[in-house]
Amino acid sequence: MLRISKLTDYATLLLMHMARAPFETHSARGLAQRSGLPPPVVAKLLKLLAREGLLTSQRGAAGGYGLARAPERISMAQILAAVEGPLAVTECALGRGVCDMEKGCATRPHWQLIGHALQVALDAVSLADMTVPRAATVRLQRLEK
Repeated sequence: MLRISKLTDYATLLLMHMARAPFETHSARGLAQRSGLPPPVVAKLLKLLAREGLLTSQRGAAGGYGLARAPERISMAQILAAVEGPLAVTECALGRGVCDMEKGCATRPHWQLIGHALQVALDAVSLADMTVPRAATVRLQRLEK
């Protein structure tokens, strides 16, 4: 089963809280309270997301974290990559020389195609989209037609 980690899910939740007030500075403590996540997990994720360029950080009494760019300009692919690393369905999709069997592999190009489709789909969904109730349901209905 292909699934994201809990940390990616939690990072998305934190970013969604921040996207609802995109111009505010958010404290780790406040985000932990609003999200219901443990403060150490929140602190770890905020530092990671800042290091990966999705958040900015300010030190001091009025410090905290803010979105590095507008929620419309942060894709789910970027969030996933920040927490999980590069998107790849299989090891060989990461690049050449990873698998001993890649030379004669009949499945590699297909997995690469599937990986590309996932990348395109994740790039198409922004953090702003994630904050809109029912947006995913509407998009899914359009795809199913």
